[in-house]
Amino acid sequence: MSRTTGTVVRGIRTPVVKEGDNLIDIVVTSVLESAQEDNYQLNNGDVLGVTESLLARAQGNYVSLADIASDIKSKFNDDDIAVLFPILSRNRFLLILKAIAMSGKKIHLFLNYPSDEVGNSLIDIDLMDDLEINPYVDMLTEEKYREIFGNCVTHQFTGIDYVKLYKEIAVDGNIEIYFTNNPKLALNHAKQILVANIHERNRTKRILKKAGAEVVYGLDDLMTQPVNSSGFNSEYGLLGSNKATENTIKLFPQASNEFVTKLQEAFKEKTNKHLEVMIYGDGAFKDPKGKIWELADPVVSPGYTPGLIGTPNEIKIKYIADNEMKSFTSEEMTQAIKNKIKDKSADLCGSEEALGTTPRQYTDLLGSLCDLTSGSGDKGTPVVLVQGYFDNYATE
Repeated sequence: MSRTTGTVVRGIRTPVVKEGDNLIDIVVTSVLESAQEDNYQLNNGDVLGVTESLLARAQGNYVSLADIASDIKSKFNDDDIAVLFPILSRNRFLLILKAIAMSGKKIHLFLNYPSDEVGNSLIDIDLMDDLEINPYVDMLTEEKYREIFGNCVTHQFTGIDYVKLYKEIAVDGNIEIYFTNNPKLALNHAKQILVANIHERNRTKRILKKAGAEVVYGLDDLMTQPVNSSGFNSEYGLLGSNKATENTIKLFPQASNEFVTKLQEAFKEKTNKHLEVMIYGDGAFKDPKGKIWELADPVVSPGYTPGLIGTPNEIKIKYIADNEMKSFTSEEMTQAIKNKIKDKSADLCGSEEALGTTPRQYTDLLGSLCDLTSGSGDKGTPVVLVQGYFDNYATE
C-alpha cells in the first residue's frame, strides 16, 4: 500500500536553556522523549532545526551597551558619525542606537523611506504620491517630515512612532534624523559612516567608499572580537543580534557549523540514524498584509550539515497532470507520474516539467518552515523535527 503521509513537522519542547548548559544533551534527550511519548521513530534524512537564540544563550554570547560603545570609539575618531539605513525595530536596533549615543558621537541618522529595508513603513505611500515626493531623489529633514506627515506616523502593528523613539535615544539632542535612499547624501554631514542595513550592506559600503567616505564600517564589523571579555561574532558582528535586557544584547551564535556537526554525531551514536541538522533564525517570508519581510537576520541559517547544501530538483505534478497526461484515468496518471519522478533527469532547470518549482536553497526553505513552526512567543518549541522532507510522490 502506498504511503498517504508526506512531510511531518514537529515542534519539540525543551527545558529553558541557560548559559553553560550542555545543549547537545538537552536536544538529544528532548527529541528522544518526544519520539517515545508520541510513538514515532527517527529516520535517516530527518532534519533537525535548532533556534539560533538557544545556541547563543547556551554559549553566553552577549554584549553590553558599554562594550558596543567602546568598539564604536575605537573605530570612529571623528565627533560626528552618520548611521545609515537601520531597520525600524525595538528588539533589533534600538539598543544598538543607544550604545552609539553612549559613545558621545553626534549622530546623523539616515532612514530609508517610505519603508525600511524589510518593509516596515514610515510614510503613507498614497500621501507621498499625492505630494509627488520622489523617494529616489528627495531627501527630507525631520522638520520637513513632520510638516508633511504630522506627529502621528506610527507602525501599523506596534503602534510606535519610530522616528520619535529613535530621536529620544539621545536625550541631549545629539541626534539628527534624515530621510533618503541615497547613501552618498550622508557625506554632506559626516565623513565617517556606520552602515546599519542588513541585506544591502555591502553595496551601501561600496557606494560610500567610492564616493570618498573616510571611514566605513557596518554592523557586521562591530563586536567581531571580544571587548572587555564580552561575547562576539567573528562573521556577522552585531547583525542577527536581539535585545536581551535593557542593557545587553544577544548576538548571533558562534561556531554554528561545529555545533551542528557534534549534534549530528550525537544522534548517530544514540540512534544509529543520520540526521541533517541546522541552526535557524528568522524565516525568509513576507507578510502579505503589512508587506514586511521577516528576515531581519543576515541569513536564515548560520550553520548546517553538508546534506542541506543545494536546492530542490522537482517535477511540477499539476503541470504534467493538466497537459501530457490529461487523457489518463486517475489511476493511470498516478502511476505514470510516479514513474516519471523515479526516472527524472538530474537537471530539470528551465524545463516545462519544472515550471514554477523555484529552486530556493534547502536551508532557506527549511529554516522558514522551522521558524513558522516554533514561532517567537510562548510555544516553547525551539527545536523542530522535520521528517519526510526529501521524500516525493514516488517514495514508498
